[in-house]
Amino acid sequence: MAAAQGHFSDHSDGIRGTRKTAGDRVNPTETNPVPPAFRRAVEGLRAARLRPEIEVDPTRPPQRLAPHAYALEATVVAGEEDLADGRLVLLHDPAGHDAWKGAFRLVTLVRAELEPEMAADPLLPEVCWSWLTGALDARGLSYGEASGTVTMAGSHYFGGLAERRPATQIEIRASWSPQEGPAGVPDTGAHLAAWCDLLCQVAGLPPAPADPGAGPGAGTTSGAGVVSLPQRRGPQQA
Repeated sequence: MAAAQGHFSDHSDGIRGTRKTAGDRVNPTETNPVPPAFRRAVEGLRAARLRPEIEVDPTRPPQRLAPHAYALEATVVAGEEDLADGRLVLLHDPAGHDAWKGAFRLVTLVRAELEPEMAADPLLPEVCWSWLTGALDARGLSYGEASGTVTMAGSHYFGGLAERRPATQIEIRASWSPQEGPAGVPDTGAHLAAWCDLLCQVAGLPPAPADPGAGPGAGTTSGAGVVSLPQRRGPQQA
């Protein structure tokens, strides 16, 4: 398993806070003190143990979605081929957020190119959404206010590109509120691992063997009621 660690790209250890001024503008020269709960949540992301096919790095977080934000980008790699990629953003508002029903929110974008037989399945959007909720449920995670979209975009090639076969990309945009623990800190490492399970499933990789130290339900990517589609590529070693 690989740890979700890397070099932070800014002076605040990659943990960004923004102070809003009149007119809901962000003053880039001022930052809020980083709350201990948010710092511990980010530490949980950094300490997560992930599948070796996952390459993950910190990236610049959005500035206007919450007072504090941290972001990771990840790619599923098999050999020299990138099978899927995505971005996971942790948002924190110490005052709480009515729409989140809590102080933390996870926001994600996942993308992958599909084989034609998968793209033709009319149930694909529902299946992809079930992969997200199933990945969270399989790791025994509690969450609320889940919402999102599943989008399919097709490309057909003509002229000098006519030899290329049609391609379809699936895009999952979603957000959910992780349950906060007794100290007000969610198990962000487990949520990151579940998100990586989703990435691997979209990429067509088989489930990873269970990690003995990962807790109940870990190491599987499909829970009860989750429908699996044929793998996009030949079986890869987990």
